[in-house]
Amino acid sequence: MTAGPVLTAPRREGFDAAYEQVRGDGGIQFTPKFAKAPDPPPGWWKDVQRWLGETLRPLAEVLESIWPWLEKLLLVALLAGVLVMLWVILAPYLADWRERRSEPREHWIPDREKARALLEEADRLAAQGRFDEAAHLLLYRSIEDIADKRPDLLRPSTTTREIGAFDALSHRARQAFGVIAGHVEASFFARRPLDRSAWDSSREAYRAFALDGG
Repeated sequence: MTAGPVLTAPRREGFDAAYEQVRGDGGIQFTPKFAKAPDPPPGWWKDVQRWLGETLRPLAEVLESIWPWLEKLLLVALLAGVLVMLWVILAPYLADWRERRSEPREHWIPDREKARALLEEADRLAAQGRFDEAAHLLLYRSIEDIADKRPDLLRPSTTTREIGAFDALSHRARQAFGVIAGHVEASFFARRPLDRSAWDSSREAYRAFALDGG
């Protein structure tokens, strides 16, 4: 009977040598390294901290004793600040809204003689084919008249569309102003020269309002 093969432990010489080589590499870190503890503060800094603590201790004690009331006071001050800020932002809009909704003290109606003179001046421009200038003249003089009769309505930033929507103006005034302003805006902003039809529309709107009883 022949004996079987002898089982021996695997050779570890090669592995051990490689392990030792890796362990011996100084560029590889195998143990944790902790940051160096900071140096203690200098003595003079400790003296400053001690002096501040002793100086501020009474104030801290007072604040601690009144903090429940102080906290409520700060909340009230914060709420008041928010309300003031909202009022500053919204006040102009609320004033405008009240003016628009209020009953008009006096409807804007152009003086009849001035209206006739204005139409004659505008007609002379239209007769020369200067329809844009004629319509713009009606609009510009109307705004001047509104500013004179109702100075409370207009501001430097007020647009023609806003004027045409004023509740403080009569319905017929808003209609006439809206027609004229629409044509002028199309001419000025869209760069579409007005034709005879557009001018006639603007002229009739102003005439019907200013000379037919407002």
